Amino acid sequence: MKIQQIRNATLRIEYAGKTFLTDPWLLGKGAMGTFRSIGNVFRCEPDKLDIPMPMMELPMSAKEVLAGVDAYICTHVHPDHIDMSPDGAIGGSLNKDTPIFVQSMEDAHAFVRSGFTEVTVLYENSEFEGVHLVKVPGRHGTKIPCGPSCGVIFHHPEEKTLYLAGDTIWYDAVEKTIRAWNPGVIVVNACAAVLLDEGRLIMDDGDVENVVRAGDGAKIIVSHMDTVAHATITRTDMKQRLTNRGVWDKVIMPDDGETLTF
Repeated sequence: MKIQQIRNATLRIEYAGKTFLTDPWLLGKGAMGTFRSIGNVFRCEPDKLDIPMPMMELPMSAKEVLAGVDAYICTHVHPDHIDMSPDGAIGGSLNKDTPIFVQSMEDAHAFVRSGFTEVTVLYENSEFEGVHLVKVPGRHGTKIPCGPSCGVIFHHPEEKTLYLAGDTIWYDAVEKTIRAWNPGVIVVNACAAVLLDEGRLIMDDGDVENVVRAGDGAKIIVSHMDTVAHATITRTDMKQRLTNRGVWDKVIMPDDGETLTF
């Protein structure tokens, strides 16, 4: 398999001869606006209110990101995981005829309303052209959930099993997923983004260490870095923290645009 870190949680994954694009947030730098301009749907620390997002530009054109993609996967409909328009439409830059996999009927309806023609809800036995795609649970907040989110297992007999953890903190269901599937590669979202009501939304360095320990030799990829205003850990911070924890040599934290092969 090949995994290219695009930006934030957007990845190009070549797996068993198919190319998947996950959480395709393809807006230009700053085009989403700020937390203040979004309104009171999300509450963050005052010093984060006026930082335009995405904070980084794409490492290549959106056209290049989309070229040759066989299917999209959207782990949840949040504005840093899928492009959103002021009129409520989502995925404006995507090919509406490309199959897309989502976590729920609610999310499926949102994509259908936006013109997508082949929308599939992920279940325990979903499949795309020979690749098994299994929805697994996530917990998107330490205090209260910031809406539902999921992870995805990719399985094929000719590939290592891939666990895309999605927007989740470390908790018992993540550990159970690792134990049950014994993935060879695990991708974690880990900038420790924080909202006031929900708490920390995704993993921090302590959670990454827990994944490393549970993964028992799996390749751990640290993603979702340096792009959203409410992040509390940068790539530089994460490297130092994981070094202090003695596990830096057991993770890979790719730069935007970088491709990893397993």
